[in-house]
Amino acid sequence: MPEDLPFNTLRPWLLETFGRPVHRVALDAGSTCPNRDGAKGFGGCVYCDVEGSGTGALRTGAALAAQLEAGIARVSRRDTGAGVIAYFQSYSNTYVEQERLREVLAVVQPHLGDPVVCVSVATRPDTLPDWALSELSRLAERVPVWVELGLEAASDRVLEEIRRFHTVADFEDAVERAHAAGLGVVGHAILGLPGDGRDGARRTADALARSGVTGVKVHNLMVLRRTQLEKAWNAGELEVLDVDTYVEWLADFVERLAPDQVLHRLTGDAPAAERLAPNWQVHKNEVRERLAAELGSRGTRQGGRTATTHASGR
Repeated sequence: MPEDLPFNTLRPWLLETFGRPVHRVALDAGSTCPNRDGAKGFGGCVYCDVEGSGTGALRTGAALAAQLEAGIARVSRRDTGAGVIAYFQSYSNTYVEQERLREVLAVVQPHLGDPVVCVSVATRPDTLPDWALSELSRLAERVPVWVELGLEAASDRVLEEIRRFHTVADFEDAVERAHAAGLGVVGHAILGLPGDGRDGARRTADALARSGVTGVKVHNLMVLRRTQLEKAWNAGELEVLDVDTYVEWLADFVERLAPDQVLHRLTGDAPAAERLAPNWQVHKNEVRERLAAELGSRGTRQGGRTATTHASGR
C-alpha cells in the first residue's frame, strides 16, 4: 500500500493512475433531491444543510461553465500541469430531466483529457435511471467517470430515521448497474449516525466491501447549522463521537473494507462557523496518523477482517 500506510489513500492512487497530481474542482449544477422537493419528503437528510454539502455557488449566480473555468485556474496556479476531477457535488445530479443532464455534462466537454482527466457525479442510489447511466457511459469513452453514491449506513432502519428514504438494496442495485455501464463508483459512509453504533460502522464497511465499489468516502457525523440535527443537538438529545472513539470505529471500518478499495476521505470537513459539533482540535492528517497507529497496534491493516472475498471493481 502507498505511503507505507496500512490502508489505501487517494493522492498516491491518483498519481499512479493519471501520471500526475490531480485535484478536485467542486461544481454546483443546481440540482435537488426527492427528499427535499416532496417526491419522498421535505427538508432533506437530517444532517444535510441547505446547500446539499456543496459549494453553494449556484446561489451566487455563478454559471456552471464559469465555476469550472475558475476552478481550473485555481488548480493551475496551485500546481502547474496538474489534472482536474470535475466533481458535480451538490445534491443529486442525476435527479433531473435527460436534457438537463446533457447540458450539465456538456460543460466539461471542452476540457476533457487536459486538464479534466476524470468526471465525478454525486447522486443518490434511487435517482440513477438507466438513461442517466447511458449518458455517463458515453462520457466515460473519453475519460474515467465516477458515480458517487451515498450508502451512509447499511441499515434500512437507520436510513429511514435519518430521512434518507432509500434502502440498502437500492444502493446495491445502483452500484451493480453503474459497474455494468463501465463506471467507477465511490460509496459514502457516515460513522456515528443516531442508532447505528459501532456495530453499524462494521456492518456498513462489510456492505461496501461486498458491493465492489472502487472508492470509499467515510467521515464522522457532524452537526451543522441549518440542519434537522441542529434542533436535537441544541436540546441535548444527540451525541457525536470524540476523536478517540472515531479512530477506533474507523479502524474497525477500514479492517472490513476490501484490500484494494481506495479511501478518498477519512474525516468530515465543514467551516467552523457552520459546524456545531464536534469541535475537535485535530487536523485531518492527525486522524490519518492515529488510524495508522491504531491499526498498527492491532497488527492489522485494510482488508484484515474483510468478510468477503469479492474483489472491488467490475
